[in-house]
Amino acid sequence: MMSRTVVIVGGGYGGSVVAKALDAEADVVLIDPRDAFINSAGSLRALTQPDWAHNMFFPYDQWLRRGTVVRDRAVSVDPGGVTLASGRRVEADFLVLATGSSYAYPAKPASDSTPDVLDDLLRTHKELAGSERVLILGAGPVGLELAGEIKEVWPHKHVTIVDPAEDLLPAFPAEMRDELRRQLDELGIDLRLGAGLSAPPTTGAGQAGTFTVTTTASEEITADLWFRAHGVRINSDYLADGRLTTRNPQGQVPVTETLNVRGYEHVYAIGDLTDVAEAKMAGYAMQHGEVVAQNILAQSRGEQPATTYRPLPHPMILLPLGPRGGVGQLPTPDGPAVVPAETVSAYKGADLFTGRFTEQFRAV
Repeated sequence: MMSRTVVIVGGGYGGSVVAKALDAEADVVLIDPRDAFINSAGSLRALTQPDWAHNMFFPYDQWLRRGTVVRDRAVSVDPGGVTLASGRRVEADFLVLATGSSYAYPAKPASDSTPDVLDDLLRTHKELAGSERVLILGAGPVGLELAGEIKEVWPHKHVTIVDPAEDLLPAFPAEMRDELRRQLDELGIDLRLGAGLSAPPTTGAGQAGTFTVTTTASEEITADLWFRAHGVRINSDYLADGRLTTRNPQGQVPVTETLNVRGYEHVYAIGDLTDVAEAKMAGYAMQHGEVVAQNILAQSRGEQPATTYRPLPHPMILLPLGPRGGVGQLPTPDGPAVVPAETVSAYKGADLFTGRFTEQFRAV
């Protein structure tokens, strides 16, 4: 079998799975502006516990044995390859688009180098450590998780979460949501749903400085620091020129059930970038990566790509509130099951998947 060049744009949860799976079988070129795979599920704990922060990073050059890592950014993709910000061109036999999405810092790092990410987190940690009252805008999983991590380290800080939505996690069963509310009450987290802010805070996100805001329900909230925990943006600007495909209004790419970009047998897209109808979560991106690796291996052997991806019929979640608390829903043969805090802790909360990635990325 002749070695094929597989160019993977993006080394996050999905892209890293493909790179690792094909490293021994193909000429892998991984394009990412960062120097390491970052397990961003650990960002919020890295913020509250800086000694823990190094656990998030898995340097590409330590776990890719044969593959090449190009620290650059894609600015255009066409059926033959990728054009980079540096002007360099990378030709590909197979293309995998895995650029994911961006999210407000600190849930996803803002910098591209590991030392800079650590510096950012430490600086924000100091701002947080000195702030008694914290406001979080957004009561989705990220906002809730951030509140839980803050309360784990500083149980006496006053944490308020504001969200215009009327309910917490409406896609999940009442049993799980009731348990979530019970735990938030127990932690003393002040939840203000059904109202947004009439004007944004006067300070920058993550920058200490006392301010007062008014909600659209005319309540005043005074805090010393605030964080944004909403607003996902799909990273697909490099596809804007239309040389490869057309994006949907959300910036996502249409894919087939084999995760091929529609119209191409040798181009794939995975993770948040795809128009697969499911929540955008790391675990799903990793499953996409496994499907695509199987299909590229089949094609390299001259076979048809036959591995398909089917989204789960019910949403799944593991939402830790610190290392010991949290709520979740997992698939079982009999349908989705709400799981207790102990299960959430065992699967995710205790180490935020560090063990899993240490295993995945260990040098072989």
